[in-house]
Amino acid sequence: MLPRSMDTRPAISAVVPAYNEVESLPPLFAELRAALEASGRTWEMVVVDDGSSDGTRELMLAEQARDPRVRALVLERNAGQSAALAAGLSRARGDVVVTLDADLQNDPADLPLLLAALEHADVVSGIRSQRQDTWVRLVSSRIANAVRRGVLGDPVTDIGCSFKAYRRETLDGLPMFVGVHRFLPALCVFRGARFAEVRLRHRARAHGVSKYGVGNRLWRGLADLLGVQWLKTRLVRYRIRDDR
Repeated sequence: MLPRSMDTRPAISAVVPAYNEVESLPPLFAELRAALEASGRTWEMVVVDDGSSDGTRELMLAEQARDPRVRALVLERNAGQSAALAAGLSRARGDVVVTLDADLQNDPADLPLLLAALEHADVVSGIRSQRQDTWVRLVSSRIANAVRRGVLGDPVTDIGCSFKAYRRETLDGLPMFVGVHRFLPALCVFRGARFAEVRLRHRARAHGVSKYGVGNRLWRGLADLLGVQWLKTRLVRYRIRDDR
């Protein structure tokens, strides 16, 4: 049974950027809806079409028409994952914000693990267990994570895992830039957020093709890393004392 009004702010917002994922979306909607329903909380899905050319937009809009808890955002052109994620976050209304990719490599049924860890944290990041990727992607990911942690000193084990959960206030005021999707948990930690990690299942991609490879991530990733290193030194940090 669908809610009579969407004016009430939901407890959970699931933000899902997608680019040419028309085959993955039907099972994603079904699996994510089941996981959100099982949480026992009110929810919304904010799905963002990043300028797709394969029918992703039409499928999102059809799902929105069928279920008002699904909110479809359509970007005017392909702007990249960071822009799509930022657009989704800007429209998310939930007290808890969950992010994941549309490719179904993360299992939405693992949502309870993130929510449970968030009870004692402000940001929870997934760690992909038994990854279903090529050895090249595994090695490059391991090196990239090690370099990032060495440069920034952040505690995130697997920044490439898109399945994450945030308390809404933790994201307020964070700067958005190209590449931010890789650094959101680290930026939250730099501002004093409590951080936790949980191990999640990882599945092989069943539909479509990956939009990222080693070649198109290496140099951009290094440039982003240097930028975030500078930004870390410029973030405003403060706590308001409660004398009441």
